[in-house]
Amino acid sequence: MKTRALVVFLGLLMAGAANAVRLPSSTGEGTQSVPLLQQVDFEQRLGTQVPLELTFRDETGQPVRLGDYFQGKPVILTLSYYECPMLCTLVLNGLVSALRALRFDLGKEFVAINVSFNPRESAELAAAKKATYLKEYRRPGAEAGWHFLTGDEASIRALTEAVGFRYAWDEKYQQYAHATGLVVLTPGGRIARYFYGVEFSPRDLRFGLIEAADGKIGSPVDKVLLYCFHYDPATGRYSAIALNSIRIGGVITLVALVTFIVVMVRRERHSAAAAHNSWARTGAAP
Repeated sequence: MKTRALVVFLGLLMAGAANAVRLPSSTGEGTQSVPLLQQVDFEQRLGTQVPLELTFRDETGQPVRLGDYFQGKPVILTLSYYECPMLCTLVLNGLVSALRALRFDLGKEFVAINVSFNPRESAELAAAKKATYLKEYRRPGAEAGWHFLTGDEASIRALTEAVGFRYAWDEKYQQYAHATGLVVLTPGGRIARYFYGVEFSPRDLRFGLIEAADGKIGSPVDKVLLYCFHYDPATGRYSAIALNSIRIGGVITLVALVTFIVVMVRRERHSAAAAHNSWARTGAAP
């Protein structure tokens, strides 16, 4: 997918990805050099069930089960580590900007989870990051709907593998090379949508949440608009469907025309009735 490849390549460039990582050789003979580009990806696995039994730590340091956050609402999942010098901050900045433009309220219509993929990070770092973005979001009640987690290597690997997120440690620059984007999950924990990059369209994110929730959130207008837009996995965006748009336009035109005719007929009848009443009162034709 060209868009995904571009996002991965951009992430590698920003992380100084001209290097190679040193990985243990499968033969046990020292190490082998593997380019970062071969280690980093964000592969779409639509419909895959994420393992809800995985355990992490929340921002207070308490152990939590991933499934605890799937309680009848769609979930936005981001994977970023808290001491990332660049890309992870851009992803969270882009997310909070899109969330502020949504009419949906975080914690009411949907939940957001960020999981650090650095197993060395602490709950204190998670708490500080949560405080920063709650302040940026500026809506009451969001603290109960936006969760910042840390975990051990096994849980992190299981989750990232399930959603197709692959990353690598860059020894020279002492940071992770990784792709950028977010995943929208259904209330049952299945992967519904991917959105790539560091900026996210509020319209696309709204559509993704509505579809993930199986239409249980959103307005009737949203459902009509979704008939005209289709999620394209190749781009991670919603694009207009020309034929459906024409059909909707035709229906709207027909409804408008029928409404106009009905209004005009009623006006004519009202005028005729008024003229007849006037004739009846005066005894003379108008």
